[in-house]
Amino acid sequence: MNQKRRLLLAVLATLPLTSAFAAAPAGYPSNYQAVIDGAMKEGKLVVYSTTDTALMQPLLQDFQKAYPGIKLEYNDVNSTELYNRYISETAAGGSSADVLWSSAMDLQVKLVNDGYAMKYTSPEVKNIPDWAHWRDEVFGTTYEPISIVYNKRLVPTAEVPKTHADLVNLLNKNTAKYKGKVTTYDIEKSGTGFLFITQDAKVNPGFWNLAKAFGTVDVKLQSSTGGMMERISSGENLIGYNILGSYAITRAKKDPNIGFVMPTDYSLVISRLMFISKTAKSPNAAKLWTDYVLSRRGQSILATSADLYSVRKDIPGEASGDYLGRVLGGALKPVAVGPGLLTYLDQAKRLDFIKQWKKALGR
Repeated sequence: MNQKRRLLLAVLATLPLTSAFAAAPAGYPSNYQAVIDGAMKEGKLVVYSTTDTALMQPLLQDFQKAYPGIKLEYNDVNSTELYNRYISETAAGGSSADVLWSSAMDLQVKLVNDGYAMKYTSPEVKNIPDWAHWRDEVFGTTYEPISIVYNKRLVPTAEVPKTHADLVNLLNKNTAKYKGKVTTYDIEKSGTGFLFITQDAKVNPGFWNLAKAFGTVDVKLQSSTGGMMERISSGENLIGYNILGSYAITRAKKDPNIGFVMPTDYSLVISRLMFISKTAKSPNAAKLWTDYVLSRRGQSILATSADLYSVRKDIPGEASGDYLGRVLGGALKPVAVGPGLLTYLDQAKRLDFIKQWKKALGR
């Protein structure tokens, strides 16, 4: 039994779970029973999420075990589709998600800022960092460094970039080898990719040198993490930039071709943001789900079964953001939840950034 599995079992053993939930969890408000009873009457919960269903199976199954009276409908879509689908469904006055859960932090904050979120003071909010929640409307649920992924067979150890400057130097000095062999997100198609690259631009003074280096090697643009990982594994591409560390860790465990590094000059950290729709048809079930995901039990399952590091402060061992902080120290740069994420969603600024990006790439 591996260390993470042992940790999960040890944590879950300390957390009593009653299928009937006759009483609210320990430490919750005395009136929380009304939320539980209301959720059972609603009997259904619709979640739109950007996280792969297969990755979420342990969490989904545990929630259903905890609340068998609630039918959970989990829809796995990409970040841009999630945003557009929810907007169009809401505008039409039809059924849509009760809960939206996305790694595109900026799009989530925009929806909250535009008035689509229900205000909810979760009993669990005290257990997550201040940077990971905003206005009692949106909550960070994970702690995920952004990584550089590479093909272990075809990229020698000496060439593996440890910093962003290393990557620029590698591509400029080995242009012929890496021509057409580097991949990253298509920021016009991927909301998550746009978030990552604009946050890069804020943090990295040499960002546009990196963008030009990508142009020099004719970087290949993809709209999904899965597509990039497949191409790196096969050798069609050799290096992938700005790939979610959680996906890289999971893939590397079963694929000997995949290696990854978290840059030591800085590694952005994102969190999958969750909010309850103001028009939720099952608001109590949505509250129950939100509290479950933020709870020690839910966070332990996310961290140990899905390699999505816990955003909570009290998860022990290697499954927590606290552990990563001790390993990488000041190199970790969490992206704060709040209005600062809206900067590049201004249409003029967005178009200007994309234009500058495409120019640097020579497109």
